[in-house]
Amino acid sequence: MQMQLNAKTVQGAFKAQRPRSVRGNVAVRAVAAPPKLVTKRSEEIFKEAQELLPGGVNSPVRAFRSVGGGPIVFDRVKGAYCWDVDGNKYIDYVGSWGPAICGHGNDEVNNALKAQIDKGTSFGAPCELENVLAKMVIDRVPSVEMVRFVSSGTEACLSVLRLMRAYTGREKVLKFTGCYHGHADSFLVKAGSGVITLGLPDSPGVPKSTAAATLTATYNNLDSVRELFAANKGEIAGVILEPVVGNSGFIVPTKEFLQGLREICTAEGAVLCFDEVMTGFRIAKGCAQEHFGITPDLTTMGKVIGGGMPVGAYGGKKEIMKMVAPAGPMYQAGTLSGNPMAMTAGIKTLEILGRPGAYEHLEKVTKRLIDGIMAAAKEHSHEITGGNISGMFGFFFCKGPVTCFEDALAADTAKFARFHRGMLEEGVYLAPSQFEAGFTSLAHSEADVDATIAAARRVFARI
Repeated sequence: MQMQLNAKTVQGAFKAQRPRSVRGNVAVRAVAAPPKLVTKRSEEIFKEAQELLPGGVNSPVRAFRSVGGGPIVFDRVKGAYCWDVDGNKYIDYVGSWGPAICGHGNDEVNNALKAQIDKGTSFGAPCELENVLAKMVIDRVPSVEMVRFVSSGTEACLSVLRLMRAYTGREKVLKFTGCYHGHADSFLVKAGSGVITLGLPDSPGVPKSTAAATLTATYNNLDSVRELFAANKGEIAGVILEPVVGNSGFIVPTKEFLQGLREICTAEGAVLCFDEVMTGFRIAKGCAQEHFGITPDLTTMGKVIGGGMPVGAYGGKKEIMKMVAPAGPMYQAGTLSGNPMAMTAGIKTLEILGRPGAYEHLEKVTKRLIDGIMAAAKEHSHEITGGNISGMFGFFFCKGPVTCFEDALAADTAKFARFHRGMLEEGVYLAPSQFEAGFTSLAHSEADVDATIAAARRVFARI
């Protein structure tokens, strides 16, 4: 399925929306020209990077392929803001793709990290910090009785896949179209996020035998799940999903869908895993499973629990987790797993999030933001749908509702490209893809949100 917008398409989309004047008896709104965005140094750096790095980046969505123009090269970040190498300042709603929930460069987190640097950045041996963060995770997440730390969300998800198979003795796994669980072979089947953005339906290099063991159902559709279980009786090890989708845009599940998955997995002897790498500790203190009141068997985590440092984790019931080596036969290891820098940043971040009013602030500013953007779009007759849960939000340029990946495909990606560029010109940094969720932080103020809404109103008038 081809989702990539090439440069010609994006350029044409911009040209088609240039301000017009009054001609004959037809009055057409005249709109002020956008602010001039100077990105000379970013362009120079990216040009050099293309000779050094595949596509000029180390993670595909950063290349801005689906929104046109070259990527903004960051120089520094602080609080709710980022600055590029040309000196432009932006209000940031990406937040390092979620981890910067306390704001970029939070002083408390930074001070804790500085103190840890003097003691060592990597031990390759046990440290007490692992116990401290583990207890915090176990205390907050309903499904987690035991946890294993790793170094990325991808590592957490590929490990939990192996664990589901080891525990059940079955090989097949069920995922949902448009959900992204990292770039392990088994998950690059009808995946979301950057795979959609780049127009890659399935990745070359994934063996057919591996792809055949991955079954895909439709999000928010229990019948599609039941049909797959019926057709693969006794063969499905588990079901993995994003309990709130953030990797094909922001898509919210129904409570009935999550409850139905819980009941199906219990009845079929399959393991239910919530991939909370994105939602974990962001939409609630106890993650999405606390928010919806549905407890899975296993959970993957990342981002927030590293406070900006590379981290991942998976956890769940003790009877399942005791399958992991050295307690059990399923092998998984990592030199930098549980490293003291990530543990330190995670501990301080979860401590800050545990303070009174933290999640209330995230909900307040994020709802104000998304409601304001949608109202501004409708003022200028743009079809839009969207929403938020706590500090996670998203919107699509279509009538909606969007309940699954297939619905998301109706979104006007060319319009999103124009909107994204317009917001950059106005000093607002959004994820460079229609198929990515957005994030706020404790550092975002109502003034930041109001400035963003005002910028969106100007951009909607232009596009």
